[in-house]
Amino acid sequence: MFDNKVLLITGGTGSFGNAVLRRFLNTDIAEIRIFSRDEKKQDDMRKQYNHPKLKFYIGDVRDFQSVSNAMRGVDYVYHAAALKQVPSCEFYPLEAVKTNVIGTENVLEASISHGVKRVVCLSTDKAVYPINAMGISKAMMEKVIVAKSRNLQSTNTTICCTRYGNVMASRGSVIPLFIRQVVNGDPITITDPLMTRFMMTLDDAVDLVLHAFEHGENGDIFVQKAPAATIDVLVKSLLEILDEKGHSVNVIGTRHGEKLFEALCSREEMFVAQEQGEYYRIPADKRDLNYSKFFEDGESDLSVVEDYNSHNTERLDIEGMKTLLRKLDFIREIESGNVFVPEGV
Repeated sequence: MFDNKVLLITGGTGSFGNAVLRRFLNTDIAEIRIFSRDEKKQDDMRKQYNHPKLKFYIGDVRDFQSVSNAMRGVDYVYHAAALKQVPSCEFYPLEAVKTNVIGTENVLEASISHGVKRVVCLSTDKAVYPINAMGISKAMMEKVIVAKSRNLQSTNTTICCTRYGNVMASRGSVIPLFIRQVVNGDPITITDPLMTRFMMTLDDAVDLVLHAFEHGENGDIFVQKAPAATIDVLVKSLLEILDEKGHSVNVIGTRHGEKLFEALCSREEMFVAQEQGEYYRIPADKRDLNYSKFFEDGESDLSVVEDYNSHNTERLDIEGMKTLLRKLDFIREIESGNVFVPEGV
C-alpha cells in the first residue's frame, strides 16, 4: 500500500519517528517527509541517512499553516509529535494542550484538506484513567480523533490511533538511565519495586503502526497485547545482563503523577474491543448525541468486565525480561563486550 506513496511523519526526529523511518526507507515508498521544529536533529538525521527519499520540513504542529505546507501531495501521515514528559507537562499543562490537543487538530484538519488517505496518531497508556497533565492531554487528543472521525463519511481520509505502553529504550525511558547509573558507579534509583509497566520494543511499536495503517477504520484505537514486568524484575534482569548483581539500588518512593500500574484499555473499551491476533481494536462509537446511551440506558454487563492493565496482563519473570531486553541492539552490544552507555534512541 506504500509503493510510490508519500509518507509524512510529524515529530519525525524522535524515537518513534526514527523507528518508522528506518522500517520504510528501503522499501518502494516514493518519499518520506520529516516534520519537526528541531533543526539540529533534522540536520543530524540528514547527515546520518543521506538518502534521496528523505525530505525535511521545519515547522510546528501548533502552527496550522506550517503543517498544511508540508502536507501537500502526502498520501499517509504518522502523527508522533507530542509533549510526552510527565514532569514538564505537569508544570506547563497549557503547553501540553497546545501541542497534544490543538496540534493534533491541526494535523487532522490539514490532512483532510489535502486529501490524505490515512492518518495514524500515537497515543499512550497514560491516556487511560489519566492522573497527570500529559495523560489528560493525550486523552483529549484521542477524543479529538474520534470526534473528527464522526464527520468523515464524505471524505477519503481515514483517521485512527495507536496506543502504547512503555517502549523500551525510547528517548527519556528508564533502561538507558539505569545502565548509565551502573556504568557511572551510581546507585540505581527506582520509585517502587512492585510498580508494573507494559514492555514493548520499538519494532513492536512499528508493527502496531503498520497494522493500523492496513486495518484501521475511522475512529479506531489499536492496542498491542503486551507483556508487563515489575520494576524490580526489570532492574534485576538488567543487572544480571551487566554482570552487576550486587549493584546498589535506592528506592526513592513514587513520584508525583505516577501510577502503580498502567492500563492500555479501560473497562468500557474492553466491553466493545475486538481481538485481532496480537492486537485489540477499539471501534469508535459513531452515534450522535440523540440516543439514549448518554441519558437513559446503561449496560448491565459492563460491571463484570475488567480493564486491560499491566497488573493483569502476562507478567514477565527475570528470564522472560532478559529475553525481551536482548532484542535491543545496545544490549547485544553490551553482552558482546563493548562498553556502551546509551543516551536513549
